[in-house]
Amino acid sequence: MENILITGASRGIGRAIALALCSNKNFLILTGRDQRALAETGRMVKENGGSAKTIVKDLSAPAQIDELISEIGSVKINHLINNAGMAVVKPFEDLSLDDWHKTFAVNVTAPFLLTQKLIGNMSAGSSIVNILSVASKTGFANWSSYCMSKFALDGFAKSIRGELGERGIRVINIYPGAIDTDIWNDVEGEWPRDKMMSADEVAKSVKFAMDAPANVVLEDITISNV
Repeated sequence: MENILITGASRGIGRAIALALCSNKNFLILTGRDQRALAETGRMVKENGGSAKTIVKDLSAPAQIDELISEIGSVKINHLINNAGMAVVKPFEDLSLDDWHKTFAVNVTAPFLLTQKLIGNMSAGSSIVNILSVASKTGFANWSSYCMSKFALDGFAKSIRGELGERGIRVINIYPGAIDTDIWNDVEGEWPRDKMMSADEVAKSVKFAMDAPANVVLEDITISNV
């Protein structure tokens, strides 16, 4: 059985990934901030024949990342899926320093710390999957802090890929276009959510990449609507 840690698993893409990966061959460790929503994800995984443990943590706080690692304990993580993310959408002149720091903490520092703390116990055939965005490659007006963080995570992931590849550990980056998730609930303006991709499409891509033979690497996957 393989142990898979999925961050941001309370809803949206994280929940879709959990449901795509649930099977009697995988044990899922699900983390997120929303206790009720995270419990619902865990229930859905079990209802679909999978096994899961839920751990409520706020990954913007390094101390809670340490607590997460402690609660995982001696369980060997085979695959880490860095999915948790946040977006503050406003003109850059209106961004507070707290907006900037929290975005970086969740979108960059948390994946860095989790990867660094878990990698020592990973072996050949393991994967680190980073849910990035087309905003990792292109800047968008009013999304400066979000784009900054995704560019940073992309650079980090591509840098460590060379280091970890020597150990047979894959670093897989997923670059979705706009996905219809709850993140849009707090974004001002009119957005064509009916034309956006679903979280399930991202989850299918993650599963496809992870199911590839250990000697096959699907490093960068961009997903968009036709």
